[in-house]
This record gives sequence, C-alpha cells and structure tokens, in this order.
Amino acid sequence: MERLKALMDQAMELPCLKMAVVDAGERHVMEGVAEAVKHGLIDPVFIGVRHRIEQTAGEAGVQLQGHRVVDAMSEVDAARQGTEMAVAGDVQGLMKGWLHTDVLLHPVLDRLRTARRLSHVFIVELSSYPKLLFVTDAAINIAPDLMQKAAIVQNAVDLARVLGIERPKVAALSAVEVVKSDIGSTIDAACLSKMAQRRQIRHAIVDGPLAFDNAISLEAAQTKEIESDVSGDVDILLAPDLNSGNILAKDLEYLAGAVMAGVVIGAKVPIVLPSRSDPPESRLASMAVATIMHHRWAEFTDQ
Repeated sequence: MERLKALMDQAMELPCLKMAVVDAGERHVMEGVAEAVKHGLIDPVFIGVRHRIEQTAGEAGVQLQGHRVVDAMSEVDAARQGTEMAVAGDVQGLMKGWLHTDVLLHPVLDRLRTARRLSHVFIVELSSYPKLLFVTDAAINIAPDLMQKAAIVQNAVDLARVLGIERPKVAALSAVEVVKSDIGSTIDAACLSKMAQRRQIRHAIVDGPLAFDNAISLEAAQTKEIESDVSGDVDILLAPDLNSGNILAKDLEYLAGAVMAGVVIGAKVPIVLPSRSDPPESRLASMAVATIMHHRWAEFTDQ
C-alpha cells in the first residue's frame, strides 16, 4: 500500500487528531485504534459500555491510561455522546466502532450538518492501477438525483484536492457509454459532464456516461471509439447509486486485492466509517485521511 502509506506519512507530520471512538468495546476496533495511536495519528476518546471497553482493551493489550473513557448505556447513547462532543469541540473527528452506521449517522445528521450534502468516499489502492482511485458514494446516499450527485462529486473532488490531486478527473459511471432515455444514470452523467464545463462542479474534469471498462482503460475506450480526457486516467468513480457503488468497492477489495480507506464528508468533523470486517491497515489509512482533512480542508474549500 505504497500510495496510502504516503498519505499516512503526511498525516504523521501533522498534530494528531482528537477522535471519539464510538462504541469502542470490540477487539478489532481497539487494535485499529492502538495502531493509530502508535503512529501518532489520533488521540482517542473511547465511548461505550465501560466494562466492555476495559475488558477488550485488556484482551487486546491496549493501554487505556492517559486516554479518556466515556461510559455509555448503549450504542445509541454512545453515538449521541460522541456527536455532542464534536459539537462542543471536545473532539475533532468521529470513528464508528462496533455499532451500525445508521445508528451513528442519526445524531450526526441532526447536530453536525453543514451546507454540504453528507457523502462517503472510498480511497482505493490497487496494484493494477497506477494511482489512487476514489469511489463514491458506496455507503450513505441510496438513490441520489442529479443535483445530489453533483454535490457528491464536489465532495469527492475537494477531498482529492486536499490529498494532493490538483484537478481530479471524474467518471460518471453507467452500464453504457451513450445517453439512453430509458437508463436514467446516462442522462445524469451527461448533465454532470456539462455542469463541470459550466463550473457548477468546480476544479474537476467530469466525463460521462462511461462504463467501468472505458473509464479505467484507455485501450477499451479507444476500441469503442470514445474520445475522453478521463478514460484511462480517472481519479474519481461516481457510482449511479449506493447498490452499484457498494458492490464495486467490495469487488475491488475482495477480488482485486484493493486496500481501502474511507471517510465521510459534509459534517462539521471528518467521520471514519470502517466496516466491521475491515483489516487494521484500512482503519489506519482511514484515520490518516481524516487527520489530513481536519488540518487542510479549509485550504481547498469554502465550506
């Protein structure tokens, strides 16, 4: 994971992030946090049922001394307390522990909204692709309409810029690469391309509709006689909906051997939503991205 490691190296040069670990009493969660602390990425606040946190920390060999532990009666209470700590400025980021995503996001949507739409971005490293790929949205927005997709793209573009890509190239994906009236995602993709030309989407080159093959492969695009500045050099893949985005991301991880970080954009603080099956390196990379976001977001965005 050479490219994700470069992001971790960047994050380690920055002050560590005060991060609430919501519902922290599970071994995989605790081990991931311990690695992040070891690398100087985060200063954790453990939230959850206290005796479970203490027991799990002992089993995982994690030292709680020097870190705050906040007792919570349930996962719902843990999500509420973590959110309120972010509202108060006591923490600078949130990480999902062993609770379900919707439980964490409910108080986030109520208390930590900004002018942006909330969306999720996977940052994907593949041995078969020469740079990082950003996949969005595979975790939050179920069936976004055109304007919601534009907001999701802008979030991903701004994250890519924060992470060092000056003018990201975006592929608006569909099943085919031509506009068809009976495939709504092709119409949305074409509109997004034009919106970028008209600067309704800023700092990016957007093309679509593009099928996955001619987004990733210049050879595939040339075979189909597609002229595109994005084909074969894409940075961001916009999925038509959550189902396709989630399937794509998990295919890349489990069949193509991708290592993935992930972060939520659009709240007042960065939010890490690791899957409960994520390996430690994915959790570590996600926390590195959240740390960079916290320190550099204002340099590249106005929200």
